[in-house]
Amino acid sequence: MISIIIPTYNRNDLLSKCLDCLEPGIQNISPGEYEVIVTDDNIGNTAKKLVDEQYPWVIWVEGPKKGPAANRNSGARIANGEWLVFIDDDCLPDIDILFEYSNAINSHSDILAFEGRIYVDTPQTSFLQESPINELGGRFWSCNICIKKSLFESLEGFDQNFIFAAMEDVDLYKRLKQVTDKYEFLYSAAVMHPWRKDVHPIRSTIKRYQSDVYFVSKYPDEKDRMGYKFYFRKFVSSIKKTIVNSWKFRFSGFGKKILCDFLQLYFGLRVFFNLD
Repeated sequence: MISIIIPTYNRNDLLSKCLDCLEPGIQNISPGEYEVIVTDDNIGNTAKKLVDEQYPWVIWVEGPKKGPAANRNSGARIANGEWLVFIDDDCLPDIDILFEYSNAINSHSDILAFEGRIYVDTPQTSFLQESPINELGGRFWSCNICIKKSLFESLEGFDQNFIFAAMEDVDLYKRLKQVTDKYEFLYSAAVMHPWRKDVHPIRSTIKRYQSDVYFVSKYPDEKDRMGYKFYFRKFVSSIKKTIVNSWKFRFSGFGKKILCDFLQLYFGLRVFFNLD
């Protein structure tokens, strides 16, 4: 059995669309071969009523209210499957995704983890839009990964010290590579991640930096790669893209994007002067 784990937080409209794609009879796999677990991190457990009334085939569990990493671990703990598939609540899984994962598992008995493709269906139209696009692999982003449960447990799951949705999957991938080289990118196992508007991009940028700081403190060997030059390069690369795309996006979100660009420069200075 494959256990699909979907962490959610106050996004029932998006969660419904995700669950519609995983409904028995929609996926090209027998309903007895998979289960879907929704782990709800909202204080009011708002997804419970939705699941109870509209998706009786889904297992709802209350999340620990400690961030996305802890929420995913919570779902994994009650999973009955030998394999875990993590999908975010704002993704739309392809109808073949579970068939492709199942086929790959059965065809490659030595492989212990897979990362699936993440794509968008429309061009970007604003600087405020974002999507974790993964067309070539090498990311292991948590909105579409499949990992053997025994391996996940041996790695002690996602590090719950990452309290924001940033770097916790990169950390899991780093630890996975330290114990095995038996993992693959599976292009055919795909989810569509629509563009989402980030209404608080500056806050999000700061949260990502805080996750970066914790990641580097955990792995001192990453200091050379993610030092001040890392943020200076991000600043230069990002501001070039901002300038190039300004007219294309009709300056939508331009002001906030410029502030986020200069935050990268500020982060580089903080790293340079060892302020964190």
